[in-house]
Amino acid sequence: MAPFANRPLTSSERDLVRVMLERGIPEARSFLDQLELAEATPWHCPCGCASFNIQLRGHPPASPGVHILGDFLFGEEHELSGIFVFSNDGLLSGVEVYGLTGEAPKILPNPESLRPAVWDPPSTSP
Repeated sequence: MAPFANRPLTSSERDLVRVMLERGIPEARSFLDQLELAEATPWHCPCGCASFNIQLRGHPPASPGVHILGDFLFGEEHELSGIFVFSNDGLLSGVEVYGLTGEAPKILPNPESLRPAVWDPPSTSP
């Protein structure tokens, strides 16, 4: 395999994305069929986190942009992190992990550890 070629998703990556799509926003389930064509691109985040981009076999890369399909938290308060699956232009595009209390995780979480991200809406003062 060429060093800069896409690669098949690992079974762990595929399982994680599947769970995130099943538990994401209602629209997210419509992306489940795209998992059969999903490959990880050679892109690596400069920070060394476990985020990865997805390209669908037979499709050009999605243009830049993020439409979040499912947003989740994992870890405990002192090591709290987040992860979301996203699309752009109707194509599954990637998974982003981020740290909330420290660095972004360098390994992906187990699907069982995910819980919905619930963010407090900004207050609207008169």
